[in-house]
Amino acid sequence: MSVDSGADAGASLYEDQKKIYPATVSGTFRRLKWAILVVGMAIYYLLPFLRWTRAPGQPDQAILLDLPGRRFYFFFVEIWPQEVYYVTGLMIIAAFVLFLMNALAGRIWCGYLCPQTVWTDLYFAVERIFQGERREQMKRDRGPWTFDKIWRKAATHLTWIVIAMLTGGAFVLYFADAPTLLVELFTLQADMTAYVWVAILTSTTYLLAGFTREQVCLYMCPWPRIQAALTDEWALNVSYRVDRGEPRGSLKANKKLRAAGEKAGDCVDCGQCVAACPTGIDIREGLQMGCIQCGLCIDACDAVMRKTGQDIRLIGYDTDINIERRERGEAPVFKFFRARTMVYVVLIAVVASVMAWRLGTRATIGLNVLHDRNPQYVQNSDGSVRNGFTVRLLNKKAERRELALAIAGMPAGTRLETSSPAKTEGGALLLPVDSDQTREVRVLVTAPAGAALPVSQDLTFVLRSPDGEIVNTRDFFKSP
Repeated sequence: MSVDSGADAGASLYEDQKKIYPATVSGTFRRLKWAILVVGMAIYYLLPFLRWTRAPGQPDQAILLDLPGRRFYFFFVEIWPQEVYYVTGLMIIAAFVLFLMNALAGRIWCGYLCPQTVWTDLYFAVERIFQGERREQMKRDRGPWTFDKIWRKAATHLTWIVIAMLTGGAFVLYFADAPTLLVELFTLQADMTAYVWVAILTSTTYLLAGFTREQVCLYMCPWPRIQAALTDEWALNVSYRVDRGEPRGSLKANKKLRAAGEKAGDCVDCGQCVAACPTGIDIREGLQMGCIQCGLCIDACDAVMRKTGQDIRLIGYDTDINIERRERGEAPVFKFFRARTMVYVVLIAVVASVMAWRLGTRATIGLNVLHDRNPQYVQNSDGSVRNGFTVRLLNKKAERRELALAIAGMPAGTRLETSSPAKTEGGALLLPVDSDQTREVRVLVTAPAGAALPVSQDLTFVLRSPDGEIVNTRDFFKSP
């Protein structure tokens, strides 16, 4: 018996997935999803063409990931490779925002903002335009391949491919001047790398939004499993009000039960909530991993409740606490401000404040120093000791500047020299650096003969800009 049970379990695990045909619904949450879809896609497709005035010689694209130039431009912010911690900070903030959203209302990211959900919604809309509503699609798919079926399927997939190509094309526009690259893509003059990424994004969008759909949410995405460990009993989730809906039955049967003084629920067992679900679950069976909290089942149920003359929100956003309270006949209580949510808010505020402070006070010059490894020092014939360093200077302004490099912490008479063309002023080297560029120079630090130096002496390089900015980098000076 146990062997047969195991065989049955294994067979059910790998059974074929049935295609889901979500029904069209209208209502509050459907309108909200349409609004997010339109706004989100408008931002994604049009943002690369937004211009932003910068200094002469710099790109005027508002958002640009300039990989050849090793820069990230975001409106008035310019991020250098050395400032990757800003990107790290943004990722930390995004993670805490996701945690906060989950603590407030479960998987609302999945239901409204996730790209997989947004593009799948768009693909569903295209499918309905060419193939009709849910029942028409199901009937046509069960029927033979006729000319009508072929042209409708072909038009659907052709439109999907066009959307997928636009998606991939818009993505690469963030990495180069958008109008220029767009012309190059259409005239087949763009770099092969651009075509490769357009092909990758086209194929993945077409596959994920057109075919795998809910399977991405159920099997491929790790977030449903992670968020289960982050939620609590106060988080809002799409829930079926068992206390009000059960026992379910047809409208006529429930009316007869009520007339006889027996208990009858408001659920008429119409199945519209299941038909509207993009992942095909039955919310009446309780909260499930497949539920992306999109609220479409709420709209579907509300429509049925209105038609049957009953109160809406038989299905709605609710908390585990309130479900238990209603079963006990107690009034619902909502706690949006609690320890968990406040911790997330504070963490978001702290990280954002630190990033804003760091961004507002960051220097427009930079200094990196690398000590020679072999030899670490050279003793000259006159008894002086010389150390060699490779110094990289950064000028983050859009103008050529002469930066002053000096040293501190060494005995009097220590010389700072370079073989590169440079002027000297007060013991400092004046090194010109082009606008928005780095410059690498080789410098020598020579301590005078007779200087009482330990084997390793702390040494500080000081870089000063013409407008008074100063940055320091500590290193060491080796002696015999």
